Amino acid sequence: MTRPSDEEPIRVGVSACLLGKHVRYDGGHSRDRFVTETLQRWVEYVPVCPEVEFGMGTPRPTIRLHDEGDGRGVRLVCPTTDEDLTDAMSAWAKARVEALKSEQLDGYILKNRSPSCGMSRLPIYRGKMRLPQRGIGVFAYALMSEFPGLPVEEEGRLNDDHLRENFIERLFCRFRWRQLLSSGLTRGKLVRFHTQHKLLLLSHNQPGYRRLGALVGGLNKHNQAQVFQQYEADFQATLKHRATVKRHVNVLQHAMGHLKHHLSSLDKHTLLDAIDDYRQGLVPLVVPITLLRFNIKRCDVAYLADQLYFQPHPKELMLRNHC
Repeated sequence: MTRPSDEEPIRVGVSACLLGKHVRYDGGHSRDRFVTETLQRWVEYVPVCPEVEFGMGTPRPTIRLHDEGDGRGVRLVCPTTDEDLTDAMSAWAKARVEALKSEQLDGYILKNRSPSCGMSRLPIYRGKMRLPQRGIGVFAYALMSEFPGLPVEEEGRLNDDHLRENFIERLFCRFRWRQLLSSGLTRGKLVRFHTQHKLLLLSHNQPGYRRLGALVGGLNKHNQAQVFQQYEADFQATLKHRATVKRHVNVLQHAMGHLKHHLSSLDKHTLLDAIDDYRQGLVPLVVPITLLRFNIKRCDVAYLADQLYFQPHPKELMLRNHC
């Protein structure tokens, strides 16, 4: 599978303000450096500003989520005018999300704390009082309801190293799946795709890894369409589980098992020490990964050389350089 290119890029929906567009309620922007400087090299953005596209203009009065306890649930209102925008914005969001299907998105980055784009933990008010429960933005709700397998994150959460790595890894995996579909999915291609992603899947969730293996193992000419559809859903669901140190250690040791007949005693101890140092948080994941990749290439172990676990995304992003 080829890497992203100008002809076939990774396509990411994004809140337009994060690109530096002056669409915020106060006429400003929320330009995010990771979005515009680091990630932009690898993706093509599809910008959306729900509030501007809905017709609210810039600048505009603030809007927020309210629950007045009258049985109508959480509503999207403009406090300065008491205008209830819930039904109109929900209908617009549903139509906009439907239109996004043609964009072939591989992921989406939302603006946090936005009553339209926030994906979680939004404040809900009753009058001027903030309630203990938290809400979700109207557009974000429509987006995640329609695309349950789509990698979606807020820009604020992407400051967390582990959430960032998980999101980017899912982006590249979804892009590779889209490439597979566009090339014409066959049984042989699915087997190869699954084989390449085995260790990566194992680092995320062992039950999902086993479930996907069983799906591929049971694939035949009579159930292809059903298996292809189920594989895509389970593949995305498995990757939603964040890889942990414990799971990475398990995968690293598993990979070592494929090298055991090729390594000297010194090589084995060096690898084991690096894996244990990673387990203890003394070195980042890139250290044992680099040692393993060196030995895989030196020993010419084809199965491991084909595993995308060892480089699921460009090394320039340095996502595995944290502990």
